[in-house]
Parts: sequence; C-alpha cells; structure tokens
Amino acid sequence: MTHMDIGAGVPFIDTRDLGKRYGGLHAVRDVSLSIYAGEVMAIVGDNGAGKSTFIKMLAGDHAPTSGEIIVDGRKVEFKHPRDAKAAGIATIYQDLALCENLNVTDNIFLGNELTKNPLLRLLQSRKMHDEARALLDELGIGIPSTRELVVNMSGGQRQATTLARVAKAGARLLILDEPSAALGVRETRALLDLILRFRGQGKAILIISHEMRDVFEITDRIAVFKRGALIAVRRTKETTPDEIVSLIIKGNS
Repeated sequence: MTHMDIGAGVPFIDTRDLGKRYGGLHAVRDVSLSIYAGEVMAIVGDNGAGKSTFIKMLAGDHAPTSGEIIVDGRKVEFKHPRDAKAAGIATIYQDLALCENLNVTDNIFLGNELTKNPLLRLLQSRKMHDEARALLDELGIGIPSTRELVVNMSGGQRQATTLARVAKAGARLLILDEPSAALGVRETRALLDLILRFRGQGKAILIISHEMRDVFEITDRIAVFKRGALIAVRRTKETTPDEIVSLIIKGNS
C-alpha cells in the first residue's frame, strides 16, 4: 500500500462504536476508526478528550464497555496487555518501561532471552549482543554500545531502545504516547526518522501528540477527539494546523 491509497483494502485494526464508561462518566463514546499498515496516524485533542483511554483499550489495559475491536478482519477481545501483544500491538507509554539497571541488549531481549540450555537457561550473551547491534544498525539507531546501561542513556536513546525492543518482538502496530515530550530537537529528529523507517517497513503507527509540527511532518492522517468522541479524521496533506487546532478547541460547530 502506498501512502496515496490509505483506506484501500483491509485495515490492520478497526474499532467499531468502541466505548468506555466509568460509572456515569463516558470517557470514550462510539469511536469507529480504521488504522492501516504502512501509515502513521496521530490522535490529537485536549486533556480529557479520551485519547489515552482509547489507546489503553487497544493496548489491552482497559476493557471496552461497548463496541468491538477488529484485527486483520477478525473480532478480538483483549483481557490483558499480553493479548494485545500477541495480536501484534505494542504500546509505548511515556515512562518507556525500561529496566535502568540493565544494558541495551538485555532490555531489547527482555522476556525473550536466547538460551543455550532450556533447563539451565544459560544465556547466549554474545549472540544477543550481535543481534541487538544488527537491529540497531538496521533501524539507524545511533547507540554506540549495546552494553551501555539504560541508567546512563539520554531520553532519545531510551526511546530508541524501547522501539528496538518492540521491533524485535515483531509488532505490527506501534502506539506511541507523546513520544517526543521529553526530547530535544536533535533527538526528536532522530525519533521522527525512526518512525518513518517503521512506516516504510509496513508497520502501522498511532501516536498521541500535542506537537503539531511533528504531527504534520510525519503523519498520513489525523484523528481529532473531543469529550470522548471522534469528531473528525483528516488527511494530513489536505488540512492545516489552524483547522486541526480549531477542531480541538471548537469542535465541528
């Protein structure tokens, strides 16, 4: 699929009238949204618009109270984040969930270590470092050493390590929550290039972001949430930052 024909074929993931209630609070209401392989979609909106609740349902962190999630044309039910991971969905929250006392390789292989003996669980350390190095090079991630401890790394290097881990796990949809919030200009540039590289590999990417410059640089479509509802979806090339900001503030009226 080229970026000119987003919307053709079967989407990787579909939500149909997806909703989430907390008692009397309707956090997300009747959201129907399709996300395709090989596209970057942004979700934008004010605080409380329902963005985080929506992605947490896709991530298996929250169970919907109404509607359906469809993956590859089949209805799924995520009762736990591992169910979403098994379906090829990886979500990276702002805390990144890295183990700071471990090095880059250990974090990339966390939970999927290569072992020489299944019973003794002897690690194939050299092979893991070699594979981690090859993966970082393939993704264009400029981390000098796979033996560097995460605690000593910059925000951009940590973000890149997390992205390398989900790539290693074979994720087909990457959900990124404010990925550039804590990054400087240079690290943001490297992150955006990496996201575009993932798109070129045919992955679907869904980002929540308040950074309009980033949104308009790398996305194919923009979904606007307001008061828990999806009020508009725009092709990035066919809209402007002014229109998107107006939708966020005023809605469709």
